[in-house]
Amino acid sequence: MKLPAVYVLTSKPGGVRYIGVTSDLVKRIWQHRSEAVEGSVSATGCMNSFIFEQFESMVEAIEREKELKKWRRAWKIALIEKDNTRWRGLSPDLTG
Repeated sequence: MKLPAVYVLTSKPGGVRYIGVTSDLVKRIWQHRSEAVEGSVSATGCMNSFIFEQFESMVEAIEREKELKKWRRAWKIALIEKDNTRWRGLSPDLTG
């Protein structure tokens, strides 16, 4: 999973969302969940990854992150529900 990726974190279905970009998705999700990085969003309750998209280059991932951050809340919810209708956290899928 060491490809550039954009990910969405949330505390609960329809709840707080955080959109980030990383080159190591498994490590970054672990950092959020364990509060290993100062200023981690886990302090706001964003503990589950609900969707992620991988890209061939970091430039593409950053462009997508910026695009998603401009989206309306309803559009972000629709994006999550398109492939994850039950709002199931994906972290176990990422880490085995």
